[in-house]
Amino acid sequence: MFNDFKPVLKILLRFVILYVVMVLAYQFYLNEFKNTGLDPVSAWVAEQAAFVQQSLGYATQIVPGKPEQETDWFYVSGRYVSRMVEGCNAISVMVLFLAFIFAFYQGIRTFVFAALGFIFLHLINVLRIAGLNILLVEWPQYSKIGHDYLFPAIIYGSVVLLWLIWIKFFALKDSDNETA
Repeated sequence: MFNDFKPVLKILLRFVILYVVMVLAYQFYLNEFKNTGLDPVSAWVAEQAAFVQQSLGYATQIVPGKPEQETDWFYVSGRYVSRMVEGCNAISVMVLFLAFIFAFYQGIRTFVFAALGFIFLHLINVLRIAGLNILLVEWPQYSKIGHDYLFPAIIYGSVVLLWLIWIKFFALKDSDNETA
């Protein structure tokens, strides 16, 4: 009976191990920047979001917060509209994505898909942050629904879409051919 579940258990174990290792590695990274302001990856993402906003005609500055706050502020069109914190960089979402993709390991195409998916999620996240800031400038009355529901749905929906693509077109491709 155990043999029937062995493939599923292997995938589940691989996912859990990869996820825990990547989360711990990311936490070690974050610990290096404790009380020094926003970590470099988050600051880089904020700069890219500011660039997108500038490109769309929204004058944007990034104003550093106090180092112990570990945050930067978006000053958009003459007012402070939001702040960038570590959680906004979507690394934790990308870790979840990568753990799932590598749990269904398929050789070199796993690395290619993971890299392309990582880049895609990064771009979606930058657009998500810029979109949220623009929403906060243009329609501040929708800030709660935008921040709490709409924009998280965009990033998590993108992850689910990539997972479905991975499973449908890559991870189960060989097993589909074997049953035919």
